[in-house]
Amino acid sequence: MYTLEDIAAHANPKDCWILIKGTVYDVTKFLPQHPGGAEVILSYAGADATGAYESFHPSSLLETPPPGFKSLGPLSPSDLPISRNLELEVKRPPKPPLHTIINTFDFETIAERTVAPKTWAFYSSAATDLLSMKLNKEAFDQVLFRPRVMRNVKSVYTRTKILGFDTGVPFFIAPTAMQGMINLDGEKAVAEGAGEENVIHIISTNSSHPIADVVSSGKGPEQQTHFLQLYVNTDRPKTSQLLADAKACGLRAVFVTVDAHISGKREADERLKVDIPVKSAVSGAISHNDRKGGGMGRLMGLYIDRTLNWEDIPWIKSVAGGLPIVLKGIQTAADAKLAVEYGVQGIVLSNHGGRNLDTSPPALFTLLEIHKIYPEVFNALEVYIDGGIRRGTDIFKALCLGATAVGIGRPYLYALNYGAEGVAHLTQILKDELETTMRMCGVTDLSGVHPGLVNTRKIDALVEDGIEHSYVKWRPRSKI
Repeated sequence: MYTLEDIAAHANPKDCWILIKGTVYDVTKFLPQHPGGAEVILSYAGADATGAYESFHPSSLLETPPPGFKSLGPLSPSDLPISRNLELEVKRPPKPPLHTIINTFDFETIAERTVAPKTWAFYSSAATDLLSMKLNKEAFDQVLFRPRVMRNVKSVYTRTKILGFDTGVPFFIAPTAMQGMINLDGEKAVAEGAGEENVIHIISTNSSHPIADVVSSGKGPEQQTHFLQLYVNTDRPKTSQLLADAKACGLRAVFVTVDAHISGKREADERLKVDIPVKSAVSGAISHNDRKGGGMGRLMGLYIDRTLNWEDIPWIKSVAGGLPIVLKGIQTAADAKLAVEYGVQGIVLSNHGGRNLDTSPPALFTLLEIHKIYPEVFNALEVYIDGGIRRGTDIFKALCLGATAVGIGRPYLYALNYGAEGVAHLTQILKDELETTMRMCGVTDLSGVHPGLVNTRKIDALVEDGIEHSYVKWRPRSKI
């Protein structure tokens, strides 16, 4: 038997012991073979790695340890309680009953005080001064309604189509990474909750669970629609294989993220070090720490191809196997026009939830800019927006201004704190708020929305009306 002191004496690359579930292992020879790299294991050298191991390995893996993974024996019973305490999460306030939650802000408030600090920092953080994140919500607050009255609104219908696929609501669950951090079932629970309410779910390239497992956790590809969010990998064959796998699993479209060649500086996320590494079951990215901090978005995104450009769209189409292509992260009317010219089926107007380039425009501004400069875009492809949408009123305003549907990200992460039931409950809340707004504005189905139902005067002056600034004489800089 071994003590914690014995284990701590073997904590370097040439002599590395770790403790997993009460058993001591010598993993020195295994370090160079570890698929996730030696660094992950070395961060637990001479210590208890149980929490990290259980985060992304099946419990049966150590029944037949891999070569170089040598079992030495059990931990001394006298030290076992101490070791077990290292695995326990800090006690947090209990979550109130799900039925007491009545809006998206309730989910957010509860998540802030009940999830692990690193999880909260990763999900809630935004770039530098958080200005774009705040503007996303404030933009919707500046748009007022122009309700029509004396309409028969006894029955209202929220059903619509996104890329030709039926959905019960004009919003979808936007892709967010590593959902297993807030709930062990992660994306699988989201798929289950989405299937219950007939809302489309977009699976992230940085999903905690394999795509096949996520799809099978819902109603299956024949009865439920899933899309894939794609980060193009520097190793292009990996992207080709991912797209082939996604199509084989029944995913119906590809949302290519185009505004995240690198991650923004999310300071709240950087300040907190990664305690238990997490690994994406799809991209293979693993969280870790470096001299800049513990920014999970920055460090897990190192595989993303920074050379991605417009000329790569034909290649993406060729490896997508005929799946519709949507570009996620459009922020100007000029790029919306280019998307039309390159023949994609849709665009998401988005500043990545304010997480990448601070002071980038809210999607609502970009939506109005397209109306001013290239309104023909709306006839050529489907336009979606995300960022800052927290109410059914926000959804309705976006639809009135030409959006086909909207994406909702963080609220669903916070709802996942309650598992599949939380996901379904949030969808019900948003759908109810949307139906109420439709009735109040005199609309009975989504074909009746139009710009005349909203007043955008308070933000119109902030919307660009040309490709370049009309009040700035621009001269390109010469190269050094």
